[in-house]
Amino acid sequence: MRMEHLAQFCVDTHFEDLPTALVAQAKRHILDTFGATLAGAGSDVAKQARLVFEGETGSTLVWGTDWRVGAAQAAMLNGIAAHALELDDTGGCDHSGAVVLPAVMAAVSMSGRTVSGREFITAVVIGYEIGRRVLEACGSYSAHNGAGWHSTATCGVFGAAAASARILGLDAAQTLSALGIAGSFSGGLWAFIHDGSQSKKLHSGRAAEGGLLAARFAQRGITGPTKLFDDVWGGFLKTLAGDTAVPEALDAELGRVWKLARCSIKPYAACRGTHSAIDALGLLLAQLQVDADQVEDIQVSLCVFLQDMCGGQEVASLAAAQMSLRYALAARLVLGHCRLQAYDDAQRSDPRIAHWMSRIRLEVDPRLSEDGEPVVSVRTVDGRQVSLCVEVPLGAPGNPLSDAALEEKFFSLAGRVLPQGQAEELLAQLWRVEELESVAMLDRWLT
Repeated sequence: MRMEHLAQFCVDTHFEDLPTALVAQAKRHILDTFGATLAGAGSDVAKQARLVFEGETGSTLVWGTDWRVGAAQAAMLNGIAAHALELDDTGGCDHSGAVVLPAVMAAVSMSGRTVSGREFITAVVIGYEIGRRVLEACGSYSAHNGAGWHSTATCGVFGAAAASARILGLDAAQTLSALGIAGSFSGGLWAFIHDGSQSKKLHSGRAAEGGLLAARFAQRGITGPTKLFDDVWGGFLKTLAGDTAVPEALDAELGRVWKLARCSIKPYAACRGTHSAIDALGLLLAQLQVDADQVEDIQVSLCVFLQDMCGGQEVASLAAAQMSLRYALAARLVLGHCRLQAYDDAQRSDPRIAHWMSRIRLEVDPRLSEDGEPVVSVRTVDGRQVSLCVEVPLGAPGNPLSDAALEEKFFSLAGRVLPQGQAEELLAQLWRVEELESVAMLDRWLT
């Protein structure tokens, strides 16, 4: 019955049901995801992905370009671009914005009806909700991802399916099928972590495409399994989370506790796992009133899961560097920041950063929770030593970016592909998106 409960929730939830604060946060995440995607459109992986569909045509815009392709292809390409630079949001299915927003906008383009800003926001919120609840049913982030699954892909596809189903106007039975079909489209592995390969960037796009297609198949009467989340052979939880499943998380406090409210907006162009340590290092340097020349070494105590995820030293590729905790701390120490520019080719080959990476020690502390943040210790050349754990890093709901900082991030990203005036017009529309009669009009500022 839990799966039926989720499907009915997707159909019955309306804009008026959403708390005011949740709508405000949803707008911030929509704005942030568009900015990340526009910048990502200029990335190598996004350009390479577009070549796959070269010569194909359609009516759905690939953001940051003047090219239109089929809706499913656009969902994939925009999803890839959204996650390409590791600047998209986190804390949902993991990277919910990069999965849900491309799927929703692709569904809007082919829905055959006018979709208002309020309907748009509602669909986005539903997508975040369902994707995160599936992840929590798997035992939550560290359990599911620690087993080798990349939840952006495995769980994100459900969020994309739910949001697309809402835009396409599916009823409860069709939405149930869409979620069932999405389960068979689920997939995504962490194998990329060992060599810095680019497959991680494809996961968000594949999940966006899969979710959209699941909803479209269901719309045409193709059925999906209704016992997907039951304890049955071939079920999603039994197969992907046999030892960690918490099926009651699927619908616990559904409609009362909103999952988008727990999501974070990234201030740094790196894996979210590095952010607490980046903040801690900055605070410790300020406390000690020292710079790199006066630091002897840095030690980080961390859990096994974070060591496995971000303990690498390979930085030859952008993808690898963005997953490296050592690189993030070395960049913060040498360059003073971890913005996108800190991960450029020239910076990754900077001998000063290589020097400091060799002086940063990571040590697993078995006492730390798998969901716990690391403890950073700085020792100075004159013998002083201080340690700090930042439990709530910048960008988290409890320590959010200001609107001014969010706008600064947006312009720094969107400005890579859009003229300043056009970026300003897009931002103005996104701040008032709930007032738009048709969100399809956003295309004029996204091209």
